[in-house]
Amino acid sequence: MVKKVMRDGQVGVVISHGWGSGFYTWGAPLQAIFDEKLIYLIENEKFDEAVEYVSLTYPNVYTGGVHDLRVHWIDEGVEFFIDEYDGAEDIVFKENVNWITA
Repeated sequence: MVKKVMRDGQVGVVISHGWGSGFYTWGAPLQAIFDEKLIYLIENEKFDEAVEYVSLTYPNVYTGGVHDLRVHWIDEGVEFFIDEYDGAEDIVFKENVNWITA
């Protein structure tokens, strides 16, 4: 089970807002989007430290977009996926998807 950062009933999730390179959608492991230290570094705008941390902790992850990472807070238990277009990631909630059944 992946450890998650909780605040006021919400879970911190890291995604890339910048064009050009995604984070989770470009190969970061699931634990990276919930990583407590990474969330701390991003929220405190310590992006150079975040680049170094990602490089050391997740050596196979592309770090070119780390300066564009942001933390989103999502209610615990809500299902979502991370979508990406041209490197910019977005959180899509299951309740907002119109599933088609065959």
